[in-house]
Amino acid sequence: MSETLDTIKQQISENSILLYMKGSPQMPQCGFSAQAVQALMGCGERFAFVNILDNPDIRAELPKYANWPTFPQLWLNGELVGGCDIIVEMYQNGELAPMVKQAAANAAPQEGDNA
Repeated sequence: MSETLDTIKQQISENSILLYMKGSPQMPQCGFSAQAVQALMGCGERFAFVNILDNPDIRAELPKYANWPTFPQLWLNGELVGGCDIIVEMYQNGELAPMVKQAAANAAPQEGDNA
């Protein structure tokens, strides 16, 4: 399973805003993933996602790696933010948008940097 862990680590390191979810943002396959997508979309930044239903190895290994048993899982700048309840609560109280915008700014090449 180390290949799967390498894949997970690579996904997290290469995407400053990453949502592991059931389905896709256009077609979530569970209510929790749908709520998480709505909150993230409300922040106005593009984000990457991994459909764990299409990736059973990731679905099995990520909870162990993250020490978080459920999906969806939101990762910002390589750090686990949490699942649906946390994402929605942070969105509602105004905490999520600044974090997402900061992660998006970190992902964008800065002026003068070689991309």
